[in-house]
Amino acid sequence: MLPDQLLELLSSVQAGTTSPKDAQAALKDLPFADLGYASIDHHRALRQGVPEVIFGQGKTTDQIVGITQELSRGGNNVLITRLEATKADLVIRSLPGLRYAELARVATLEQEPIPPLGSHPVALVSAGTGDLPVAEECAETLRMLGVACERIYDVGVAGIHRLLGKRQKLESCSVVIVVAGMEGALASAVGGLVQVPVIAVPTSVGYGAALQGFTALACMLTSCASGVTVCNIDNGFGAAFATARILRARDRY
Repeated sequence: MLPDQLLELLSSVQAGTTSPKDAQAALKDLPFADLGYASIDHHRALRQGVPEVIFGQGKTTDQIVGITQELSRGGNNVLITRLEATKADLVIRSLPGLRYAELARVATLEQEPIPPLGSHPVALVSAGTGDLPVAEECAETLRMLGVACERIYDVGVAGIHRLLGKRQKLESCSVVIVVAGMEGALASAVGGLVQVPVIAVPTSVGYGAALQGFTALACMLTSCASGVTVCNIDNGFGAAFATARILRARDRY
C-alpha cells in the first residue's frame, strides 16, 4: 500500500464512507504476507514510497507468478528484474498483463499511474553497446520510479569526442548514471565534466584482465574525479534506486 492510498483509506474512514471493519480488512496484510517460500513486504511502499521489487534470478516461474500476484493484489505496480526470456514467456502466460523488456531482462506490471519524480531528466550514459543490458535495466527501473532519463549511449573513452559532443546535454541533467565495462574510465571522464551527482556502474564486459567487472569496479572506486558514487557490478537497478533516493531527498528538503 502506497502512502497516498493509506491516506485515502483513512480519510474515507473519517468521512464515514468506509467502516473501521472494512479498513481493518484492507490493512490486514500489513506489514507482510507469508507465502511459505516468500514473505511479501507490503509495508515497504509506506516506508520507502516504492513497493517491493522481485529479483527473478534463482526463482522458479511458479514463485515469480505467486509473488507477483500477491504484490499486485492491492493494485500496486510490480517490477521484476533479472528475468530470463525463457522464464518470462512462462510467467506472462499466467500474468498476461506483464510487459517484458528482453534486453533489460525486466518485466513490469503497471496498474497505477507512476507519479513523476524530479524536475529534470537523468542522463543515462553507457560506454559501449555491450553495456546496454545493464543500462536498459537501469532505464526500465527509472521509468517505474517515475524518473525521466536521457539516454546517451556508446560514448566510451576510446572516442572521447563523442562524450564531449554531449556535454551540454549532460550539464542539463539532475544526475548522471555512467555504465561502463573494460577499465571503467568513462566514470572519471564524466565526473570531471559535471557538478551534479555521478553514479557509476561497472559492468562485466571485457577481456580476461577485466576480471568480469572487478577491474572497472576498482578503477571507479579509485576515480580521480571527486565524489563519484559506485554501485555493484552490473547493478543498473541499484543505480536507478540510488538516483531516486537523491531526487526524493531534494523534493523533501
